[in-house]
Parts: sequence; structure tokens; C-alpha cells
Amino acid sequence: MIKRKTPIQKEMLLLKKQEQRFLERHQEKENSRLNRFLEDKIPDKLQETLEKAFSNAFKLIFIKGVSIIEKTYKKEEMEKDFKIHDYANQIKNDRKSLKTMRKQAGSAGKWNTAASGAAGIGMGLIGVGIPDIPVFTGFLFRSIYQTALKYGYSYDTETEKKWILLLIQGATAYGEEQKKANEMVDAYLMDEKALDGCSLDKIIEETAGLLSKELLYIKFLQGIPVVGVAGGAFDVKYMKEITAYAELKYRKRYYRSFAEYDKI
Repeated sequence: MIKRKTPIQKEMLLLKKQEQRFLERHQEKENSRLNRFLEDKIPDKLQETLEKAFSNAFKLIFIKGVSIIEKTYKKEEMEKDFKIHDYANQIKNDRKSLKTMRKQAGSAGKWNTAASGAAGIGMGLIGVGIPDIPVFTGFLFRSIYQTALKYGYSYDTETEKKWILLLIQGATAYGEEQKKANEMVDAYLMDEKALDGCSLDKIIEETAGLLSKELLYIKFLQGIPVVGVAGGAFDVKYMKEITAYAELKYRKRYYRSFAEYDKI
């Protein structure tokens, strides 16, 4: 007799399929026609400037920005909501309560993606590229922080900061770089001491370097008035990818708290 799967087991199978689809999309990056066209037009040292901008944005958020970002949403209310949903999941053990939590976690990412896209397009109209990085980074971290709260996790310890940066790497990298970042993300899910030997400053620099490389052509394009609208629109693409990956990994982290996790 075939034993029927429990609601949490069904949700975990769905998660594995979604995760696999995401990883498959990042096995190899396609060199677009736009990138090939812009290749010889990128100013020298633009990537270095981008890298410094992202690095400074990360440090600013970690040092001063968390409390400012928290003023844009009701943290205590979100923490209470998690406790209610978690209690329902543990007691009811039905798929409806699990779906509700999953959908609410995804909704935070959609709002921040739309807001970031609007800001990026607006700055592209007037030819602002690199200066929008603090805005893009602020919306990005706001989305990740809200997703963390939806699944009952903090984000202000040094180790959590490292993991969040690795989430960004895992969502934007391709090929071997993506595989390595994804393995480190999952290693932390298995053992929270897995990142103890990693320097936060080093991970900041690695993440800034990766983003500067991935967004190089887009930020150059965004710096051209009117035409930059197209570059600003790509903020939406990257925000969507990062928030989707973060939601998958926080959901996976939460599901690991269920005794049935290893019984698929």
C-alpha cells in the first residue's frame, strides 16, 4: 500500500522542483546582443566604480541602515504574524496554512520589485545609473528582511549578514560561481557554524564584485538619458531573481524545522 504524503511533504517536493528550476536557469549565462553591442563602449574603471558603490552600500546598510529600513514596515506585527502562522502549521498540519505563509512571503518581494523598478526607470529617464545603487540596495535588503521575518528569522547578526550576502551571490551568479554560492547557502542550513571561518568584509567584497560584473552593462546603459529607461527596467529583473531565490532558501530553512523534512 502506497502511503500518502503529508501536506508538508507535498510542499517540500514543490520547493525542490522550484529550486531545481532556478538552479538550471543559472547553469550558464547567455551573452545577449545588447551586451555584445556595448562591450567596447564601457568606460575604463566603470566596473571598479560599481564595485566600490555596492561595497559602500552594503557597509552603510549593515552599520546604519537596518534601523532606517525597519521604519518602512511593521516589524513587530510581522513577527506576531509568523508566530500565528507557525502555530497553525504545527497544529493543523494542512497544506492551506503552509500555502498562506508561502504566498505572504512572496508578496513582500513583489512590492519591493515594483518599487525598485519604478525608481530605476525614473532615474534612467534622467540618465542616472550608478547613484541609484543605494536605492536599489535599500529596496533589495528591505525585501530580504521582510522575507526573513515572514519565516521567523532575524537578519541583524553578523552570521545572518554573511548568509544574506551569499543569497545575493547565489541569485545573481552563473555556472561554477553560482554552484559554489548555492553550496555555501545550503551548508549554513545544515550547520549554522558553517560560515564562522568566513570574513564578513571578504564576503561583502565578493558580493560587490559579482554584482558590479553582472550589472556593468545595465548601469552603463542606465546612465544615458531616456535610453536609460531600458537599463532601469533591468533593476526589476535582478530584484525579482534575488527575492525569489531568497524566498526559496528561507522557506527551505523553515521547512527543515519539521520532523518530516528528511522523510521525502
